[in-house]
Amino acid sequence: MYRAVTRKIEVTVTPRFVSERSSPNNGYFFWAYTIDIANLGSEMVQLKTRHWRITDALGRLQEVKGPGVVGEEPTLKPGESFEYTSGVPLPTPSGFMTGSYGMVTVGGEHFNIEIPAFSLDSSFAKRTIN
Repeated sequence: MYRAVTRKIEVTVTPRFVSERSSPNNGYFFWAYTIDIANLGSEMVQLKTRHWRITDALGRLQEVKGPGVVGEEPTLKPGESFEYTSGVPLPTPSGFMTGSYGMVTVGGEHFNIEIPAFSLDSSFAKRTIN
């Protein structure tokens, strides 16, 4: 599990390799990741946007920006959390992701919160020790 806290909003990520949705012989590797966003603060906030930076094992970067997550823009009262699961394919057997969520307070203040960097690893990734 990976964790980051920004302005009393905690984001935890749990990734897992999904072998049944992958096709290593065809250069297709798929991961699911579950994200929990918890409001540890004292004011209500709403998630409005997402910005992902996805890097494969060859260092190729893909950026994904858009509204909300999984078709929603959840509102979190103090003490509430929101969990969702999504997925990402890569052409390599490993990589990593990081990013941010764009949030807004009830008063209209916009701010970004960190999504912790997390690794995407599979048993197909070759490890070398020098």
